[in-house]
Amino acid sequence: MTLSTLPKTWIFDLDGTLVVHNGYLSGEDCWLPGAKEYLQSIPEEDYILILTGRKPEMKEQTECFLAKHRIRYNAILFGLPLGERILFNDDKPSGLHMAHAVNLLRDEGLDAVEIIYDEIL
Repeated sequence: MTLSTLPKTWIFDLDGTLVVHNGYLSGEDCWLPGAKEYLQSIPEEDYILILTGRKPEMKEQTECFLAKHRIRYNAILFGLPLGERILFNDDKPSGLHMAHAVNLLRDEGLDAVEIIYDEIL
């Protein structure tokens, strides 16, 4: 995926994308390959939103896990529906596409995701 150098909004699902799906139910969360490093590589000026279907009662445990691993994020939403997540956004007049979606296989991690930053975009 090729992206501009403009500041971005990153939206991540938690279970099955960043951490092992439902791993928290049997103890502590476990990072998927490349997920922690990917999050830590996101520039400070970018916004990180984490989405999860976890019940709001899991908020403290989840936030403690993220803090323990020094994961920066701007917001985390709990109790979301289990169905699809749909993003609508407009493209810039220059032709820059303002929305991208990456669908990963559950529990595979982010090792295979490559981002290229293009200063021309």
